[in-house]
Amino acid sequence: MTPWKLLDSATVPGNGGKLQLYQRGDEFSIKLAGRGELMSSRVHGSEEALAEQTCSRLGTANPRVLIGGLGMGFTLAAALAHCGEQAAITVAELVPAVVAWNRGPLGVCAGYPLRDPRVSVQEGDVAQQITRGEQYYDAIVLDVDNGPEGLTHKKNNWLYGMDGLNAMYGALRPGGVLAVWSAGAAPEFMQRLHKVGFEVDEVKVRAHGKKGARHIIWFARVPE
Repeated sequence: MTPWKLLDSATVPGNGGKLQLYQRGDEFSIKLAGRGELMSSRVHGSEEALAEQTCSRLGTANPRVLIGGLGMGFTLAAALAHCGEQAAITVAELVPAVVAWNRGPLGVCAGYPLRDPRVSVQEGDVAQQITRGEQYYDAIVLDVDNGPEGLTHKKNNWLYGMDGLNAMYGALRPGGVLAVWSAGAAPEFMQRLHKVGFEVDEVKVRAHGKKGARHIIWFARVPE
């Protein structure tokens, strides 16, 4: 079997550990040193479902969308495929190297979505974009970690806590959708969504089509 080759590594800002990009043939893997694999180019069905099902819940074909976490670009590519030509999609990525990887060797995986003119990239914490203005976004899509209870970066606690959820509620337009991907169940997080005032739909999806691990996506809508 062809061995994995380490292509690059990068430190996560704020002492969040070290990301490592590996390649084996036409497969890619991003790992967190000492913690294992975070994502793989072989398994991305739930990331695509995250964007597809978000867009299907919106009342406009040309939404303003904020995506937290670029990853391997699969969520972004799916959002582009299901949005109109006048959509505006902002991707916030904490690790600059991940952006560079997607503009380089990783880009082929999702079809180089960063080249689309509808996309703007902000290198930094997604929280900075969330707080840019009241009722600004039609959708906020979060795939920044392993979920509310599977954190690899402590600063993400703010996103999934009451302060972050209240900020995202205020940043969404009436009828806007907050979509959150998770590797597993998090009943306390769902309770917080309800407490903030969201109308919540919990959807179970498979990691790879109809196969693979079962992941969870919460779609939390701001009442109109």
